[in-house]
Amino acid sequence: MLLNKRIPIYYILNKVKYDIVLVLIVSLSVLFITDRYKAMLPEMPLTIPAFIGTAISILLSFKLSQSYDRWWEARKVWGAIVNDSRSLVIQLQTLTAEGNDETIKKIAFRQIAWCHSLGLSLRGLNPTDHLESFISEQDLKEIKFHSNKPLALLQLNAKDIKQLKDLHQLDVFSQVQLDNTLVRLCDAQGKCERIKTTIFPVTYRLFLQGLIYLFVVTLAISLRVDGFFETPLLIAISTAFFLLEKSAKHMQDPFENRPTDTAMTAIARTIEINIKQLLKESEIPAAHESEGFFLK
Repeated sequence: MLLNKRIPIYYILNKVKYDIVLVLIVSLSVLFITDRYKAMLPEMPLTIPAFIGTAISILLSFKLSQSYDRWWEARKVWGAIVNDSRSLVIQLQTLTAEGNDETIKKIAFRQIAWCHSLGLSLRGLNPTDHLESFISEQDLKEIKFHSNKPLALLQLNAKDIKQLKDLHQLDVFSQVQLDNTLVRLCDAQGKCERIKTTIFPVTYRLFLQGLIYLFVVTLAISLRVDGFFETPLLIAISTAFFLLEKSAKHMQDPFENRPTDTAMTAIARTIEINIKQLLKESEIPAAHESEGFFLK
């Protein structure tokens, strides 16, 4: 997640470096053709690139809006995960009978593992990395054969809650409350997986980029200025369009291990801190630190 800090110029230019090169090639090619075959080419009024530029602005506005909606939905889902993770531990502490501290701790630490595992899984990384700090070797063996590791962790928590009920450490009402919390966590995982696997139409991006290049060509033909001024002007205008398009593209995929991602690692660490403090653990980790201008 990008922070309210100065973004390095190399990060901005790196997003559009190939587009700038292509615009440079296109603008120089058009400049050469229009200069060499000036008598054969019809005069193109500025209203044509102006019309195309207006169309690009409308399409970019729509894409930015839709992309931000996807990014914001992902952030809201992880906000709900924070709330339900805290609620799960508090419910276990208040609804179970006395003498179940070890079981509560096991379920709570497994919930921490679930948060970390879900974030890793969504980013396409190994979902069992560093989980040995939170769950037992037996749990690791149990989830090893599951393709969906976070779901397997939820199942283990559900089994332990059922066992508490079977041992009469929970009444029926308390079990229902805890099951509802697990259902909400499962729903949150499903929402994240839906955002991850639902692809924004690729053709929309291709058509938009094609329009931007068409805009560059028509504007290069329409302008009647010296080539030394025309090419930098075309690059500056098109770069603004491409930067907006790249920003929309990155926001529409909030789980791709990029600076614009939802800060799942930092959120999972916050949940870990909160749960360990609720359990009165002695070793509390520090909050996850930012990596310059973004937080992972």
